[in-house]
Amino acid sequence: MTATGTVSVVVPTTGRARLARVLDDVRAPGARAAGISEVIVVDDRVRPDTPLPGVADRDGAPPLRVLRTGGRGPAAARNAGWRAAAPGWVAFVDDDVEPGTGWAAALAADLAAVAADVGAVQARIAVPLPAHRRPTDAERNTAGLASARWVTADIAYRTTALAAVGGFDECFPRAYREDADLALRVRAAGWRIVAGDRVTTHPPRAGGPLASVRAQAGNADDARMRRKHGPAWRDACDAGRGMLGTHAVTTGAALLAVAAAATGRRGLARTAAGVWAGATAAFAARRILPGPRTPREVATMLLTSALIPPAATVHRVAGELRARRAPAAVLFDRDDTLVHDVPYCTEPDRVRPVDGAAAALGRVRAAGVATGVVTNQSGVARGLISPDELAAVNARVGADLGPFGTWQVCVHGEDDGCGCRKPAPGMVRAAAEALGVRARDCVVIGDTGADVAAARAAGARAVLVPTARTRPEEVAHAHRYARVAPDLGAAVDLAMGGRA
Repeated sequence: MTATGTVSVVVPTTGRARLARVLDDVRAPGARAAGISEVIVVDDRVRPDTPLPGVADRDGAPPLRVLRTGGRGPAAARNAGWRAAAPGWVAFVDDDVEPGTGWAAALAADLAAVAADVGAVQARIAVPLPAHRRPTDAERNTAGLASARWVTADIAYRTTALAAVGGFDECFPRAYREDADLALRVRAAGWRIVAGDRVTTHPPRAGGPLASVRAQAGNADDARMRRKHGPAWRDACDAGRGMLGTHAVTTGAALLAVAAAATGRRGLARTAAGVWAGATAAFAARRILPGPRTPREVATMLLTSALIPPAATVHRVAGELRARRAPAAVLFDRDDTLVHDVPYCTEPDRVRPVDGAAAALGRVRAAGVATGVVTNQSGVARGLISPDELAAVNARVGADLGPFGTWQVCVHGEDDGCGCRKPAPGMVRAAAEALGVRARDCVVIGDTGADVAAARAAGARAVLVPTARTRPEEVAHAHRYARVAPDLGAAVDLAMGGRA
């Protein structure tokens, strides 16, 4: 441990061969003396059926442990890593970089130099390009990392800053934009992000001839960035304008040419085809001229320049549709959903969150989705708990799992005839109004049929998380009108549009 506190290193991996080099560098002699307390390797392979390269005990090196996330993507892997780490700093290092044997000491120097309001310290990324020829398109794309802001190839975050914003948004499924999204949210929470002096090398990527086409899937993530951070998000993270508009025009011209030819409008078809050919040729030339211009590279550029515009357009449209389907708010029942049920609990010290509650709520908040609580508390009407005792218990839930955007609490009895007690929709509608969203854009997560019924009556969606006290008929009914999940984490995945 250093003056900066505990420093953990988190290395998410898909089993690349370079992982061994990364682990050698971050655990090099002197790493413990430089303050590295632990190295956490997060194995994100779907089927981890072979040993990870370089994972072995080593005398004098910081201890190493392996977590597994089963192919949920780099954002989920990094979240698993930092949540398992001790409070202090977490240095995220990718499994395809070359930190160097002096990396730990350089990291310690960077962290020791920062002020208390600095939430993250980024390394300087160096991408070595060939000196004997012009770089290929793939090599130039990798070189962009040298000037990119906040890339997680090597960046250290305070765990307090990560916890304040819920960590990485796991709705970003690939290594693209999840780093910029996190940084924008950390800065919005009042932290600064600065560049350190340590230098980490990132060798150019290969990826195969169609790698640039596959990379267009990132356009779906751009749609999510726009939804979360507004139309000026590119300026906020210096991402550049991109070519989506040109790609959309190129794709539209191709579709128009095909449609016109199919309907016998030859003149229009020729004009549209000419626009497509000219735009494609200009795009190909833009990529060919700075490169080595070998026959193989030229052929690859011609092929991919024809494929990239439609791929980019399709992914962006799909991303926009997914972003629109995302919930505006997730509303949680309290007892047996967020915390273990203690009937008519009057003592805050008896509040115990259910397993995985904090991480599940963190995923919702990281995605920019509002949260609220809608809970029946008839013990007040029955005289079994006082309003002050209820407020104290709710405050403990908020302290352990909050903050929540709204609390809606019904203190009436079953026979009081109120419109707020679930299964009535009053609390769901009131929560939506308090959060400034529409009820139909909310998801209610609870453990009883009343939670499902209240959501349906308000026009919201629902996810049931059955417990031992959930009646079988409630589960059967929920399968008809809602989703059913085995635990809170899976329920959040379903609410956010994923699979449990």
